[in-house]
Amino acid sequence: MITRLREATVAPSAVVIASLLAGAIYTGLMGEDANWDWQNYHEYNVWAVINGRYHTDAIPPGFQTYFNPVVYFPWYYLRHFLPSPVGALIMGAVHGLNLALIWWLARVLLGNAGNRWTLAASVMLAAFGPMTLSEVGTSFSDILTAPLVIAGVTLTLLAEETHRARNIFLAGLLLGAAVGLKLTNVAFAAGAAATVLLSVSPALALGCLALGGAIGSAITGGAWSLMLWREFGNPIFPLFSGFFPSPELQDSNILDRQFIPRGILDALAYPFYWLAGDPRSSEYDFRDARFAVLLLAVPVAVGARLTSASPLFRRRDFQFLMFFAVSYAGWLGLFAIQRYAVALELICGPALVLMLVRSAAGFGFANASRGLATGASAAILTIAAVTAFWTQPGDWWRRPWSTPYRPQISERLRQPAVYVLLDKPLAYVAPLLPPQSRFYQVADLALPILPNGVFDRRIRAGLDDRLPGGVWELHIRGKAFRKELLDGYGLAIDPSQSCETIEGVVPGTAIEACPLTARSK
Repeated sequence: MITRLREATVAPSAVVIASLLAGAIYTGLMGEDANWDWQNYHEYNVWAVINGRYHTDAIPPGFQTYFNPVVYFPWYYLRHFLPSPVGALIMGAVHGLNLALIWWLARVLLGNAGNRWTLAASVMLAAFGPMTLSEVGTSFSDILTAPLVIAGVTLTLLAEETHRARNIFLAGLLLGAAVGLKLTNVAFAAGAAATVLLSVSPALALGCLALGGAIGSAITGGAWSLMLWREFGNPIFPLFSGFFPSPELQDSNILDRQFIPRGILDALAYPFYWLAGDPRSSEYDFRDARFAVLLLAVPVAVGARLTSASPLFRRRDFQFLMFFAVSYAGWLGLFAIQRYAVALELICGPALVLMLVRSAAGFGFANASRGLATGASAAILTIAAVTAFWTQPGDWWRRPWSTPYRPQISERLRQPAVYVLLDKPLAYVAPLLPPQSRFYQVADLALPILPNGVFDRRIRAGLDDRLPGGVWELHIRGKAFRKELLDGYGLAIDPSQSCETIEGVVPGTAIEACPLTARSK
């Protein structure tokens, strides 16, 4: 006789507490966040809003200056108004809530097969995603908006059973809020739209989803988009300037496509590249087996269905798989940047367990009334553990908690001055320098300073209005920088004066500040 496990009885409150602790503990073990995007615009954009810098400086982070900063406010306040590492631990705990939502999603998906083993397998697979681990306790917004995506898709799956219109509307509200906070979440909104097309009343469901999505995106991103429309004639400036022409940008669509597959076969091979540790969808190394194992598990589950006398897949299964497939295809076709797929990476855990559970049922290791066999549950947990063990997280740079970032600013840099930035990322030092200073980025390739544009006129006026500290350039020590960019403003590095050094947030790096003078004719 095959023994079977009873349905899981773990209290939701215990799952939430465990998830919070897991996120906080992992953050404590990893150290202080020092990622490139925080250096470039996560820190600066919030500081600029608070201090009214958007009409004083000229795009210190480059084109990212005008990304919606709302999502970065929590991290900014936690980092600056609580002692280190308390703020980071709180943010890590918030990130940990993703695991509680994955547990909820897995319970909804697996139904009677959702015992403590299969739920543990789902959560384990989610917890050990390489990008998920790399973003816990950091300023990245992918992991902070993931709860909105996970909760949204779970509500769409529950809508077939109860409160159909309300659940779909709430799902749209959450997914719309995620898109408003970060536009790359649009891939998940497309996945949700495809999901509700498989519902009992697709027209009603799509209408509720669209209404909720419009309201959600307006709440989190509407005010910022209106400001961009007023200032530049483009609600998502500087993106898609080919559709929304702006005098500050050439008519081209800014979209990072360096990681996009080169064809269908290449796209199909991406999960196996990740399995082998080929990081072609990321700036830094990582390794991930889960997507490859999922891709192999799908035909096994389909084969089990064909050999089974009873249907194994429910409408909810098809809806969930539609969400995953469309979201994945949208992400791969638009960006293929691994960080942007954190929500998918988390959801991949329940998806893989679902395929394994349906396969077990097809081969006679489960039934509708008694759930999943103990041996099958143990096998699923083992597969999950081996798959998770293969993970190698990405690394976006962290500092030891024993040496928090508190750089010393030299006396020569304590007077308000004009700073011309010849490199990225440098904007994070702006809050460290005297608040009356001005910062002008002239080296961004995606958003170059166009002659006689708003930014160009602002820079020239600022250079003419000298501050007590003079005019300086900033660049990262050891990197080649474009001195010729100073020529257009009649400037050159002053050879009669020495440069100053500011400690970089990444251990071992430094920023050099060199005084500028009028270029000789």
